[in-house]
Amino acid sequence: MTLTPLPPPADGWQRLLGPWLARDDGADAEWLSQMSLQALASLSRRRHNPLLRLPIAALASRLQRSDARLAQTLFGCHFSNPVGLAAGFDKNGVAAGVWHLFGFGFAELGTVTALPQEGNPRPRLFRLAREQAALNRMGFNNLGAEAVRQGLLAQALPPPGQRPAVLGLNLGKSRSTPLEQAPDDYARSLAALAPLADYVVINVSSPNTPGLRELQDDAPLRRLVERLRQQPACPPMLVKIAPDLADDALDAVVSLAFEEGLAGVIATNTSLDRLGLEQRRLLQTGRCLADEPGGLSGAPLRPRALAVLRRLRASAGPGLPLIGVGGIDSAQAAWERIAAGASLVQLYTGWIYRGPELVPRVLEGLQQQLDRHGLPSLAAAVGCELPWREA
Repeated sequence: MTLTPLPPPADGWQRLLGPWLARDDGADAEWLSQMSLQALASLSRRRHNPLLRLPIAALASRLQRSDARLAQTLFGCHFSNPVGLAAGFDKNGVAAGVWHLFGFGFAELGTVTALPQEGNPRPRLFRLAREQAALNRMGFNNLGAEAVRQGLLAQALPPPGQRPAVLGLNLGKSRSTPLEQAPDDYARSLAALAPLADYVVINVSSPNTPGLRELQDDAPLRRLVERLRQQPACPPMLVKIAPDLADDALDAVVSLAFEEGLAGVIATNTSLDRLGLEQRRLLQTGRCLADEPGGLSGAPLRPRALAVLRRLRASAGPGLPLIGVGGIDSAQAAWERIAAGASLVQLYTGWIYRGPELVPRVLEGLQQQLDRHGLPSLAAAVGCELPWREA
């Protein structure tokens, strides 16, 4: 049997991938992601093989950080630390068994739809290296809920509540399903995946499925949540929102979350706003971002994602867990989001550019801020609005 080698450590990541990640051209961004994910999928399937025991232990030793002060229990889930992998990278959950080895306290798998779908035409993922950003119009490409369920079962994961990292399942609407039938479509995915999820996320904010964001409006979102809560033994349910919502719409999401018993809100998805990059041209198409479809992620999104989170916290008070995502690529950016009211944070674009060492750097930075501000735990830092403090 041939074993797929472990992904390179951080110095190898930068040595091998750094030259490609520093440029817009070169290897296709989606191909690079898929090659990395294939290696991780093989590792997850074979992680109990005795021949991999030592290299896996070495990987975990290098990237994991253990500190009881960083642990929290939120909506019934125990998070060993607040740093998670955002949805969109492991769309089919093929590496669900190994994300904790990279230091993540949780990972969000998906987005998964009831029906398998290929997504939008390629190319559909573009690097904006100078800005440490990306444009994607993937379109929920995934194998479908039943195939994802079978793939998760094949990895022999521990049951929910007994895993080294919490696993969330992010659910979206099948492209071919009319909006008026969206509740049943989401419910079909939930029925297949609920027993395997520590929590589930209603994704109504991707810009790449036509009409999907209309489900963020109060009435359709309420109908959707009420339909999904009929699922027996429904896991804790969160909603993921767009950064492009106006303040009154954000306030409405908070009201709905309390009224319908949602476990939390994830802020934010990618943005249709070009955030000052309207005239930036994509090398692959020659067109300006203003003329390109898709959602913008990465560093340019950071100020808006932070502002949205602050609005949600001001509207919700301390009683609603918030997960901050969008442009988090350093310990300082993670601390800003937590100090603004996020209990947890998620990485994606920043993790791609910075490599696996980003997670331990973020965790070490959070530990240092707790020390420098004299705080006993990360929970005490949530919403504290204390600034990043240098040594």
